[in-house]
Amino acid sequence: MWYMGMKKSIGLDVKPPQAACQDRKCPWHGALPVRGKTFDVTVRSAKAANTAVVEWHYNRFVPKYERYERRKSRLTAHNPPCIKAKEGDRVIVAECRPISKTKSFVVVGVVR
Repeated sequence: MWYMGMKKSIGLDVKPPQAACQDRKCPWHGALPVRGKTFDVTVRSAKAANTAVVEWHYNRFVPKYERYERRKSRLTAHNPPCIKAKEGDRVIVAECRPISKTKSFVVVGVVR
């Protein structure tokens, strides 16, 4: 009975959080299934309520100049109260159903 405060398996190789929460949008304690893509990213901002802005950097090849350019991507993810990722943390985010207009990812764990 995972809904009575126990953790359920979400199908990813991530350690479950130590704290418990009552958030329905939590993949560990609520009713939010995760599917699709997962990213290992850095939290850029965690100022909004239950939201984390995450970003990652990558290089893109420009054929005209035969060189690489640095780029970054950002997305917003739901930050459950049991995880509470802070700025600078490396986290794993997983794709889920749309939670709001801009959030379709959820933080599932912090990489120490």
